[in-house]
Order: sequence, then structure tokens, then C-alpha cells
Amino acid sequence: MTFRATCRASAAVIALCAGGPLAAQGTVDVAIIGDPDTFDPMLSTKDVVSIVTQHVVETLYTFDEGWAVVPLLAADMPAISEDGTTYTIPLREGVGFHDGSTMDSADVVASLERWKDVASRGIAIADNIVRIEATGPHEVAITLDEPYAPLLSLLAFSNSAAAIYPEEIIAPEIDQVVGTGPYRLQAHEPDQYVQLVRFEDYAKPGTEAGERNQTPDEIRFVPVPDTNTRIEGLLSGQFDYADSLSTEAYDRIAASDVAEPVLLEAFGWPVFAVNHKKGLMTDPNIRRAVQAALPYDDMLFAAFGDEKFFQTDGALYPEGWAWHSDAGTELYNLNDPEKAAEYLEQAGYDGQPLRILTSRQYEFHYQMAEVARMALEMAGFSVQLDVVDWATLAQNRDNPDLWDIHITHSPFLPEPALTSSLFSTAREGWDDPAKNEILDRFTAETDPEARQAIYAELQQRVFEDVGMIKIGNFNALQGKARGLEGVHPSPWPAFWNAHRAE
Repeated sequence: MTFRATCRASAAVIALCAGGPLAAQGTVDVAIIGDPDTFDPMLSTKDVVSIVTQHVVETLYTFDEGWAVVPLLAADMPAISEDGTTYTIPLREGVGFHDGSTMDSADVVASLERWKDVASRGIAIADNIVRIEATGPHEVAITLDEPYAPLLSLLAFSNSAAAIYPEEIIAPEIDQVVGTGPYRLQAHEPDQYVQLVRFEDYAKPGTEAGERNQTPDEIRFVPVPDTNTRIEGLLSGQFDYADSLSTEAYDRIAASDVAEPVLLEAFGWPVFAVNHKKGLMTDPNIRRAVQAALPYDDMLFAAFGDEKFFQTDGALYPEGWAWHSDAGTELYNLNDPEKAAEYLEQAGYDGQPLRILTSRQYEFHYQMAEVARMALEMAGFSVQLDVVDWATLAQNRDNPDLWDIHITHSPFLPEPALTSSLFSTAREGWDDPAKNEILDRFTAETDPEARQAIYAELQQRVFEDVGMIKIGNFNALQGKARGLEGVHPSPWPAFWNAHRAE
């Protein structure tokens, strides 16, 4: 394959080209919204971390292009005991880590033990895990106290990931991440680039996990916080791929001779995450006032500009998904400032500012926040809009003293239990007894139709107690160089097969 040489006119690229080897051909340059604040995906649910680290570290299972769970570091799907509580997982042999060691069951046990202690999704099910043990040099067993249907999806997910590391580096914080992935971390210049280079001793998984051909010699992720700068870099040929672009640029990109748009339809949902631990939103009537006041149509139009990029839809999963339900959606899109004012009066609201935490690195977050502020003020709220960079937002949202609402988004995920906000252990702290009882039944149930019915109950409770606030559905825009192939459209695009068409 032949990519262009990479000395181009930007501060980040000039810094890269000064290093000699970094200017080699066979490079894919990817513009992302910011700098990963960690290369340890156990500790993060941020997309920008997952996009980079999926090339470096691997999990026992992964998802195929149809969102089915398939083996990655596991040799096969697990053997599950008749009572559904023990998963015996065979491991692939001869899989090497970047440090030259070879993976065995001791590495997997140590990694999974750490996952349940430090990862948000691991913590959510830690109380269900009786033990994790090596049952052979290349076999592990996970024993639960009761059936837990989402377990394999949790083990396959790439953020808050059950990543497998060498036993020797396991610690609460890992300074230098060592993985088994097709690329290894070569260099990181904060706010300039992350350079990944091919891991020459990579042990490819079976084809169920998809081809991982290590086609580029190296992959460079360049943090570009400004949406317009990502767009201009793509259109000028500076970047081979650009993530999270404003939808208003769609026509420009489509008309370009250099780039083309990548539209992920029914991608996901913008969310106003609610602080249930401290502050104004711990009062259910304040939460109901916010839910009643928000004008979702106006917010979505401000964020995306054209109805081909969004749908005003309250269901937590859109039509076509097994989890789709209309339960509770009569409370969606009320756009009723008078009703909101009634809830504020019941709450005895005294004018304390409602603190909304957002960022402009995802420009549509900020645009929704501006419309929300006006509507909330019309309903009687005093609103404090805290606009920070994404790294600061990610840090501040872990401190419940600093916000009442923070704005985020999520793709539609194949397993609802991957939505961490549903769990009381998540940073939002939604510890509602009625919701907890429904969620426990949902995760313990293994029959698909029964799970769908229980999920409808769960969605109903999300609206009744305002556990979180879904704004609608949206289609995400990415962009790629014309002729670039081998990158499957995804919330977390992977570049191990990226190549130029001949």
C-alpha cells in the first residue's frame, strides 16, 4: 500500500515530521476530538480512548459487524453451566504481549480481578461475581451468584473494557499499558499526536472477530478539538479520516474531490446525564421540571440543522431494535414551561442556579445546551452554563459537587446493560429502589422475549423518575479520504485494515 508522505502544514504535523522515522510512508492520519487522557481503557468510558486503545489492547470477546459476541482472546464461546452461573472460557494459546511475554490464564484472572475493582462496568457487576479462577494454563472460569445475561457483552465492550494485561503490570493504576493488539504505542506527544506502530509478533484471532491485517505501518491520531478545523483538515487532505464532524458540513464534504462523508444513521442518542448524588437534581420535582421544560425539537434542530440527521424520538431504542418500546414516552417532549413551573413550585425552588456542564469539542452538545438554557429560564430556572474542554468535562463529571447536568451521548448499544447510567454504581448515582429491582430482574433473565418486556418496564421508570434525559436520535457524521478502504463505519472506527484503493 502507498499512503502519501506526511509533512504537511500544521503545527502537529510539523512536530511529527521533525522526528525522521515519523515521516515514513504507510501511515494513516486520523483527526479525533481530543487527546486521550489514558491508554488504559478499563478506566474510561470515553469514545476518544476506545478509538485509540482498541488497536493496542484486546478483550476475551468482541462484537462482529452485526453486534454478535464472538471470541477474540478467547479460543471459543464459553461453556455455561446448566444453572447459568459458571462460564468456562478457553483461551487462545501462543498469544504474545507487546513486552515479549505470552498470555496465559494467570494474566486473564489478574486482569479480570482488576476490571471488577476499577472499571465502572466491572464494578457494576462485582457483587454478582463469586470468583474468577484459572482452571488450567489456558482456561478460566467465572462463577456468578445468579445468572447474569449481559456478562459476555460486558466482556466484549471496548470502553470500561475488560482488557487483558500481563499479570506483572497489574496495579490500581498502570503507568505503561502493555497489550496484545495489532499495534503498540510508540509515542505520545500530548495535544499533538499519538503514534501507534505495527506489532510484528501479533497473533491474529479467528475470522469471527474480523480481519485484523495490520495494513498500515503506523496509525497516528491527532487531537483536533475544533470541529471546523477537523473538517478543513479532511478537505485539504491533511487527514485520512476525521471523527465527529458537524452535520452542516455534509454537503461540502460530499462535493469534495478529496474526501467523502461517512454517515452513521440512527447512530445514537444525546443525553442530559442527571446528578442523583448531590445538588438540585436530587429533588424528583426539579428533575420533572427539567424534563417538562425542554423543547427537544428545537434542541435537535439547533444541534443538527436538518431532519435527515435527527429524529425526535423518546424511546431509548429506535424502531427496528429488539429493545424498542413506547413505554413512558407520553412524558417525552412535553415542551411545557407552565407544567415545569408547577413542578418548581412543588419543589420550593429558590432560584439556585442549575449547573449544566458541556463542551464545544462536540459542538452539538453546546448547541443543545444553549437552547435548553433559554427554555429552562422561561420555565423559571436560573441556569449556569459551564463550557469547558472535553478533558476537563470528563474530569469534572466525576465530582458530583461540580454539576447538576452534564451533556453526553451514546451510540445505540446491542445490550442495554452496557448503558452504565442505569446502574447506581455509575457516576450519576441513580439509586432508585424501583429501578434497581427492575434492573436486577432484567440482568438475571435469560429469555430474550422476557427481557424485552422487562426492559419496557425499565424505560417506563427512566421517564417516571427522570433517571436520565434522552433528547432524541441522531445520525453521526465522520469523513474519510476518497479511495480509503478497509474502515468499517462505526462509533469506534478501527484502522488496522485501512488502505488506499489501487
